[in-house]
Amino acid sequence: MNGKTAFGLPVHALEKLRGVFAEWPQIQRVLLYGSRAKGNYRPGSDIDLSIEDDEELSLAQLLAIENRIDDLLLPWMVDLSLKRQIDNPALLEHIRRVGIPFYVRGAADAGKGPPDAAARGD
Repeated sequence: MNGKTAFGLPVHALEKLRGVFAEWPQIQRVLLYGSRAKGNYRPGSDIDLSIEDDEELSLAQLLAIENRIDDLLLPWMVDLSLKRQIDNPALLEHIRRVGIPFYVRGAADAGKGPPDAAARGD
């Protein structure tokens, strides 16, 4: 796979992103969805991520997370959302159907393999 994962991203990029999420104890899980989760991404496809938090992140904290991700200078746009704030039923269903755990607090191997029903909680 030439140093890339099933999501078409280098391991070092995944590690950097996961490192940002690890800095915020409120973040329990981050789900990857969209084309990278479905496997039909293109080289320049964005990275769609939705945060699940146990304590509500404030808007200021979400902006700080986005700034930390911007500071990584990754060559892909990262579309970050708080799952609890999504009010589009179709998007929530898409995330439920194809979402892959990208980061799970306390789990070192989240998102390293290809998507399957067990990983999505089906």
